[in-house]
Amino acid sequence: MKRAQNKGLAEIHIHNLRDYTDDKHKTVDDYAFGGGAGMVMKIEPIARCIDQLKSERHYDEVIYMSPDGELLDQPMANRMSSLKNILILCGHYKGVDERVREHYITREISVGDYVLSGGELGAAILSDAIIRLIPGVLSDETSALSDSFQDGLVAPPVYTRPAEFNGWKVPDVLLSGHEANIEKWRYEKAVERTLQRRPGLMNESD
Repeated sequence: MKRAQNKGLAEIHIHNLRDYTDDKHKTVDDYAFGGGAGMVMKIEPIARCIDQLKSERHYDEVIYMSPDGELLDQPMANRMSSLKNILILCGHYKGVDERVREHYITREISVGDYVLSGGELGAAILSDAIIRLIPGVLSDETSALSDSFQDGLVAPPVYTRPAEFNGWKVPDVLLSGHEANIEKWRYEKAVERTLQRRPGLMNESD
């Protein structure tokens, strides 16, 4: 992401919700109506922040990072990399006031079926997955096209020099220089590895 920013290909701005509070303690959370454990992020500072930002520019998506959101995958990252402006709200505590989700959020995204202390890490993961796909960010743009999940498969094994170490040899086909055979080998290994490690991906592609 730093390379993308240095090249002027992406801008990342972080907004502190405490700057949008109106009390001396800069309170952004409160107890849940109806009781229960955990604090809830208040609607007022979130609404003020989003309203202010939307008055300055158009946002293609206003995203809330949440464990029960749509699961982030490569096709989603591919599609979102073509968007111009994205606003990401990081959840915290027990969550945000449901009215934020009902009236401000256009999309809810999860980075996995687990819970983090806050949405900041999820937002960083989402940002990285998207920004690395912007043309010019990677030094070798074809690298992103051969990543795991781009074709519905996990990536095949990769090797580098030396060709032999401790008697462990790189497969002969990779040293052959025969491009068609190499691509065939890589595809077969990708399918094999996907079936072994992530068989659900094969079912999704059916």
